[in-house]
Parts: sequence; C-alpha cells; structure tokens
Amino acid sequence: MVGAFNLVTPTEIVFGRGYITQLNDRATKLGKRALIVHGSNPGRLAEVFESLTTVEIVQTLSVEKEPDLNALTAAVDQGKKLGVDLVLGIGGGSVMDSAKVLAAMLPSDTELMRHLEVVGDGLPLTAKRLPLILVPTTSGTGAEVTRNAVIDIPDAQRKVSLRDNQLLPDLALVDPALTDNCPRHVSLHSGLDAITQVIEPYLSSRANLFTDMLCKEAIPKGLAALKQLMNGESKEARDALAQVSLFGGLALANSGLGVVHGLAGPLGGLCGAPHGAICGALLPAGIAANRDSVTEAEHKARIDQVIGWIAEVFCTSTDQALPRFHEWIIQSGLLGLESIGVTEEHIIAASKAAASSSSMKANPVVLPTATIENIMRQSF
Repeated sequence: MVGAFNLVTPTEIVFGRGYITQLNDRATKLGKRALIVHGSNPGRLAEVFESLTTVEIVQTLSVEKEPDLNALTAAVDQGKKLGVDLVLGIGGGSVMDSAKVLAAMLPSDTELMRHLEVVGDGLPLTAKRLPLILVPTTSGTGAEVTRNAVIDIPDAQRKVSLRDNQLLPDLALVDPALTDNCPRHVSLHSGLDAITQVIEPYLSSRANLFTDMLCKEAIPKGLAALKQLMNGESKEARDALAQVSLFGGLALANSGLGVVHGLAGPLGGLCGAPHGAICGALLPAGIAANRDSVTEAEHKARIDQVIGWIAEVFCTSTDQALPRFHEWIIQSGLLGLESIGVTEEHIIAASKAAASSSSMKANPVVLPTATIENIMRQSF
C-alpha cells in the first residue's frame, strides 16, 4: 500500500492567518484582467476585492450552489468576449470548482461536455488554461489543491467531474481568517467533509507514504477542531480545520476516496442536498461497513486506528466510538439523509450509479449492493 507513487500538487501553496494581504501582488504577476468567482455573499469579501488595486476586475460570477453545466457554459461564452487573462476563485468548494472550469474552458475551442467523466467523453483538456488562483473561505472540500471540478448535470441527475492536472492552480492561498464566524451549519457540513477527506484517503486502496503522513496528523486534529467549533467560535479551531481541509485535498488528489464520496456524488445529483451534509451523514456507517467487510490485516488495522482516534476525541470506548460519533453528528444539527431530502427511491438509484463513481474504485474493499444500500439506510 505504501510503494511507488506520483504526486500532483499546485505550483505553490501559501498557508497562514492574515496571508490574504498577499493576493494583490500575487495576482498582478499572473494577469491584468481578472474574472472573479465568489459566493452568494460578496459583501463578506469586500475588503479582499478592494485590495485588488492593480488588477482590473472585468467580470464577476456569483455561485450559490454546485455549478451546473448550463450556467458554466453561459459564463464561458460571456468571459470569452471580455479578454479575461486571469481567474480568481474566492469561496467554498463550488466557487473554486467553477473557477477551475472557467480557467480551463475560456481558452478552449471544445465544448465542456467533451471533457466530462461518466456523461461525456472524458477527453483531456487540449488548451492551456488561464492563470488561476484559488482562495477557500470554508474548510471542507480542499478544492484549492485538487485536480477535479464537480459539475451538476441536471438532465442526467448526476454530479460528475471534469478531471485534469491542469485544474491545479498556480497558487492556492489558504488564510484561515476568511473562515472565521462561518455559519454553524456550514461549519458542520464542510468540517465533516474535510474529516471524511482525510479518513477515506487513509483507508484507500491507493494510500501511500505521502498521503499517510498528511492523514495521520489531520484525522484526530480535524475531529477535535470540529468538536470545539460546535461548542463555540475559536480561531485555533478554525486554523486547525483549514489545515485539515488543505491536507484532505492533497491526500484525495493523490490517493483517492471511498464509499462515502462514491455515494455522495450520485445522491447530490438526485436530491440536490449539500455535499458536505451527505458525506457527514454517511461517514459513520461507511466506516462501519468497511470494517465489517475488509479481510486484509493492514486494512483492518487502519480502520481500527481511525475508530480509535474517534473514540479518543469523543471520550468513549472503541466499540461505542462509531455510534457515539453518529449521535454527536445528529446532536450537532445534521439529523440524517432523510432530513436533507434523500428518499428510498434515491437510495436505489444511487446504489446503481455508485458503481461508475471514480471514488468507489479506491474503497479498500468492493462492497456488494446490499451493503451499499444498508449504509444509506443506516444513515437515514
């Protein structure tokens, strides 16, 4: 499991509280006419936008949910007319994924669908993308350091990826201060996603020495930080969770994910629920199903180590760790899949769609359909 491996990373990663002050100088070195992709509340980023004194903002795009094919196609058509030479994505995972797509497709003569997995042709990008800077304002997806962008395809009721090494940015600038006072439910959902994204790469069949080093530190740190944030705002916890999210992005880009993300994509496409909420609801049952199904000693040892970290953070025995974790998630405000719009029909459809998910292929063991459906029902 820890043999030879390749690494894909952004050109540069800058991490530190207050480092957002570097954005203008960094952006100026990459371009002059910027497209800025941001979240639904740009007022929260007013000071950041005002700091861009030597970069002309020629287009802005507000992203409120995971990007869909039609909205992205329209934004690309508009951007091509404006002479954009730099893309900045400042926001959560959906914002950064949108920025990746735009940076890739603005210089391209091909249609986006040609490059999409599952529903498209899965072709590699042919044009060199525009310069790209990604700045997260939530701690969850780690999208600032991943080589894929998740896109909603309403006609197919699926969320699929555009995946190419070119989607890695020139600069990932992570300033935990931008996540301060994030709404509690957003912190819970995104934080659970961040934790899932360091647990699944650690359990992945593709885990390697590099990803192990990231995940071993990040799993207990992320659990403790999210628990602390649910009890009250804390800069220390925000800093820790921002680091966990970053580590998760690096880990998943280099070792893959597992059953939780294998189901989260199809379920999100079917019901439109937030990605992090789906992951958080599925995580305890997903860990349990893998623990019951794996046969290799190393896989079992890794899962037991994760369960041990959970037990330590939530002050319980290892045999009660997953039930206690599930109970804590509910008590924190995520009541289960049914509460976010998942139905029995969605369970059946998602179990079929998950078979073609790239995330499922990295799960430590192949799970039968009945087990996959049971994970979702236990998370209901």
